[in-house]
Amino acid sequence: MSTHPGMDEAIDILAGARRVVVTTGAGMSRESGVPTFRDAPNALWADYNPEDLATRAGFARDPALVWRWYAERRRMIAETTPHAGHRAIARMPRLFDGFLLLTQNIDNLHTTAGSSDVVELHGNIFRFKCFENGHPATPDEGAGEPPRCQCGSFLRPDVVWFGEMLDPHHIDRAYAALATCDAILVVGTSGLVYPAAGFPAVARDAGARVVEVNPEPSGVTPIADVFVRAGARDTLPLLVDALERLRGGR
Repeated sequence: MSTHPGMDEAIDILAGARRVVVTTGAGMSRESGVPTFRDAPNALWADYNPEDLATRAGFARDPALVWRWYAERRRMIAETTPHAGHRAIARMPRLFDGFLLLTQNIDNLHTTAGSSDVVELHGNIFRFKCFENGHPATPDEGAGEPPRCQCGSFLRPDVVWFGEMLDPHHIDRAYAALATCDAILVVGTSGLVYPAAGFPAVARDAGARVVEVNPEPSGVTPIADVFVRAGARDTLPLLVDALERLRGGR
């Protein structure tokens, strides 16, 4: 079926599953040209510690600096497009009785590719919220760096910063799906950032098979039932094409 070792076994596992969870990390977005968090967008930002640009304390010290850094990242991400792997994942929900997509990525590429129900564990860089009160808000881009909320507080990106808790609703949905899935497909993640790094083990302990697609081994690889050493952009379309044939394009 494929020149990638493990591909046929991955197809067999997913074809035999009724309920599937897919998790994606930074490697998925990197194939679209999105820089990882620690890739400085340009020399200007190379002099700053990323943690200083992604904490409440850092924002409180210099909100304009943090706002400009995220504005530059939004500009760069806006110039990218979903790749074929993103689009393949968007075709997957109709193939299973239960399906949930969990992503650590904040770039909105899964939604742009057509996925309609994406659990964005770390938020979305194109959304904004009030710094003091946390409610959603829409910035007036011409109203300062950063703009202010109607309540008077500054606005901030709606992403999870260091030291902040993930949305408990997202975590509840994730663990409910992990407890009942038959297979988990792990794509492009280092397997080092928690709680997402622990999701494959949680699913495995509940009886699920673990399939990993990654160009390099990760923290997930030792517990994977099958490791397909390849990129998402080229591999996932082949995987989903095969599943559609086996499952009759349901």
